[in-house]
Amino acid sequence: MILEPNQLNLFSDLTLTPARRAEALVMSLEALLKWKSQILDYQQRVRENKPPEQTALFDIAPTHCDPDQIDPLLLRLVPMSFHRVPADSPGDVCLYFIVDSAAGLILYVGETCRSNKRWKGIHACKDYIASYQDLHYRHEIQTAVNAAFWWDAPVDRRARQELELNLILKWRSPFNKEMWERWGQPFG
Repeated sequence: MILEPNQLNLFSDLTLTPARRAEALVMSLEALLKWKSQILDYQQRVRENKPPEQTALFDIAPTHCDPDQIDPLLLRLVPMSFHRVPADSPGDVCLYFIVDSAAGLILYVGETCRSNKRWKGIHACKDYIASYQDLHYRHEIQTAVNAAFWWDAPVDRRARQELELNLILKWRSPFNKEMWERWGQPFG
């Protein structure tokens, strides 16, 4: 192979300087505990305060997709490695929740029409979870981050996304972007 002159030295006149990397800010133990406490206080109030019963002039059939009837902490938990289990199908329609069952916190609310595929690819929440767990490890605080699924979600995408948004607004789950203004974005 014959090389053109200076082909290997195309950038020989360029002076390389190492890139500066910003110091990663680590939330203090006190800040972490306060952050979690505020979310927990809010979510416990939601859990304890039942919504008012609305009366109607006519008998209206109750909807099974009532966000006030879905409590993520009462659903069966599965390990976060659930998406690594081989599956024969892309999965089913569902709502899913990421919870820290050690703290009793609902961290994230999501929806999908492919429960076996949604977490196999890129999902920003995976990074939040890893940062959340790493910070807890640094401060020697126990976590138990798991997933929970609600399988009666509407098949219609818009109806499912509306239910998802209602649950995000109800629980104010901190890893959902809709709540970043309220709780900050310390893990993303």
